[in-house]
Amino acid sequence: MVARILDRMLIAAVLCLSAAAAVAAAGLWLLARPRPNDPVAGVLRTVAPTQLAAAVMLAAGGIAALAAPGGSAVLLLVVCVVGAVGTIAAGCYQAAKAVARTEAASSATGGCGNACASCTLSCN
Repeated sequence: MVARILDRMLIAAVLCLSAAAAVAAAGLWLLARPRPNDPVAGVLRTVAPTQLAAAVMLAAGGIAALAAPGGSAVLLLVVCVVGAVGTIAAGCYQAAKAVARTEAASSATGGCGNACASCTLSCN
């Protein structure tokens, strides 16, 4: 019975550490790219720091699953995974909210940027 729990914790630890490496690689890749003009790519780039934070949480969960005794390892692993998912979700929400606010401000000026004399669009 104890061997089965240890095997499951080893599998969970390896999965968690692999997920941490994948999330960190994606975050670093997004930060290494030049700043995009596309709003969607901008949101993805703004989420990169939260991806790195989530990678640290996932790595901590994986290490805890390897090092802690059976019952507390499960609890620590669950807390770290839920924290990582919540961190990425909050980062995505904040980045999307900022982009929506920026787009709303630019559409409020009619797309002219308050330059009605040189703009070919009709200003309201």
